[in-house]
Amino acid sequence: MKPILLMASCVLALVSANVSAEPIVIKFSHVVAETTPKGKGALMFKRLVEERLAGEVRVEVYPNSTLYGDANELQALKNNDVQMLAPSMAKFDAYTKQLQVFDLPFLFDDLEAVNRFQKRSQGRHLLRSMEDHNITGLAYWHNGMKQLSATQPLRRPEDARGLAFRIQPSAVLEAQFGQLGAPTQKLPFAKVYQALASGTVQGAENPWSNIHSQNLHSVQPYITESNHGVLDYMLVANNRFWYSIPHRVRVELETIIDEVTYEVNKEAEALNQAHREQIMRSGKAQILTLSSEERMAWREAMRPVWKQFEPVIGADIIRAAERVNH
Repeated sequence: MKPILLMASCVLALVSANVSAEPIVIKFSHVVAETTPKGKGALMFKRLVEERLAGEVRVEVYPNSTLYGDANELQALKNNDVQMLAPSMAKFDAYTKQLQVFDLPFLFDDLEAVNRFQKRSQGRHLLRSMEDHNITGLAYWHNGMKQLSATQPLRRPEDARGLAFRIQPSAVLEAQFGQLGAPTQKLPFAKVYQALASGTVQGAENPWSNIHSQNLHSVQPYITESNHGVLDYMLVANNRFWYSIPHRVRVELETIIDEVTYEVNKEAEALNQAHREQIMRSGKAQILTLSSEERMAWREAMRPVWKQFEPVIGADIIRAAERVNH
């Protein structure tokens, strides 16, 4: 019997070795082009993983909705059909209301304030706010601060009254424009140019890169450099999958993610600044810069919106966001 037992042990050892040699596969799906900051970030993540964890982890990147689109990618993540995504934070509304803090108008002074908040304890806590839904946040990836554009100058809150604005589906954004006395229309991003050109809506809110890429400045003669909210993505993973990765490997993946996040955010900011300059040079739209007094008037006008959403976001989170401005 002993030789048979020995042979069986050897076979089991070989099978175990073979199983452990199989690399961990991370399918990273996203809905944008590979040339965008997010698309480049996904490819950089793949490259660094292959360099540092060769044979242990394999990353497969699926850009441009080639695997899953906006409508079904989060369910695919929860089912572990994909392991990583980077959706815009508005997509997480069904799983947590706390991320609405980033939509609150004129809460953050600028992108540096957003960065400070995301690095501090409350910002880190928000990454874990969906773990009950099998979604864990790994990093914040910037798209840019939003600017207000319209058919007339917007220097004071009352200037927006009566103008119709295009918005993404968001209770906060509806309340934001409602507070200004401005009606809203929820429209897909692809239809924004036509809606502005036809006069269906008279205004919108977008980062500089979105304004430039869709040529919105040719149909919006005034752009207020409001920096009134942030349009961000959250890099997320399937929670059970992520914590099943051996600790040493997961720590290395987290280090890689930190490096990629720095580069993605640096590139997004550079792109927004370049597109701002190109819009200004085009002469098609006038860029209005708010004075500190004008900006304060907008902030005060928007405080009721902060108060309205305090019960679902949390007073502690909103206060923490306010503190990073100082």
